[in-house]
Amino acid sequence: MKSTAVFAALVCACTASLLGGNPRAPHAPRTMIGPVNDGGILGSPQAAPGWTADKGKFRIMQQGAEAGTEEFDLAPAGNGAGSTPGRTWIAHGEALIHIPGGGETRSSGRLTLAADGAPIHYDWTAQAQKKSVGAVTFDHGTAKCSITLAGGPPVMQDFKFSSMSIAVLDNNLYDQYGILGRLYDWKAKGTQTFPVVIPQDMTPGTITVESLGIKDAGGAPLDALKIRSADLEIIAYFDAKRRLMRLEVPSAMVVVVRQ
Repeated sequence: MKSTAVFAALVCACTASLLGGNPRAPHAPRTMIGPVNDGGILGSPQAAPGWTADKGKFRIMQQGAEAGTEEFDLAPAGNGAGSTPGRTWIAHGEALIHIPGGGETRSSGRLTLAADGAPIHYDWTAQAQKKSVGAVTFDHGTAKCSITLAGGPPVMQDFKFSSMSIAVLDNNLYDQYGILGRLYDWKAKGTQTFPVVIPQDMTPGTITVESLGIKDAGGAPLDALKIRSADLEIIAYFDAKRRLMRLEVPSAMVVVVRQ
């Protein structure tokens, strides 16, 4: 595929072509995730830990230079459409990525989650030279996706999964890896498989997540998870509260650090 990713998020944001692309709307490389295969899914929303509110900012680095930032928050839902107070949560992220040679891209995502971690609804926007918007509604294991590109007609597609424990890992939004860390069953540990949707690309697939135990990350002992497909490996680091503190993509020389 062409290297068009300004900053591919995933799964999303983490490919070897990360910052080498043309200044167009970012998208997630399809090589990060494997083909859809729901057999033997180990990840389960019933295993997800209780939610706790979180808020912060990530610095996105490549080869030691700052390439962008993301501000994020996770909080109980209010009384808005699709939310149930005390029983649903909202994960929201706003990312700003600097394009080499000038310019920038902006991405935002708002993910509504059930108390067990299963996604309910997702809205996103991406702004580079043109603006794109989209949404995903999750209905009993079916991800109903829609995208509107630069004011054109909406494109719609459904993806069916046998598990409702679906990870949303969209372009340029690293806080969603924090959600993945909450879906992981830390008590069971081992290798767990999750179905994945990349909404900006309308791409489904699967990833595996494996505990690496306690590792030194930037001078601090943190719980590490290896997130991988056949093509790429990401290491995510969490503190004792299961907050995402750091993310590394060795093959792309990308590091995302919580401020």
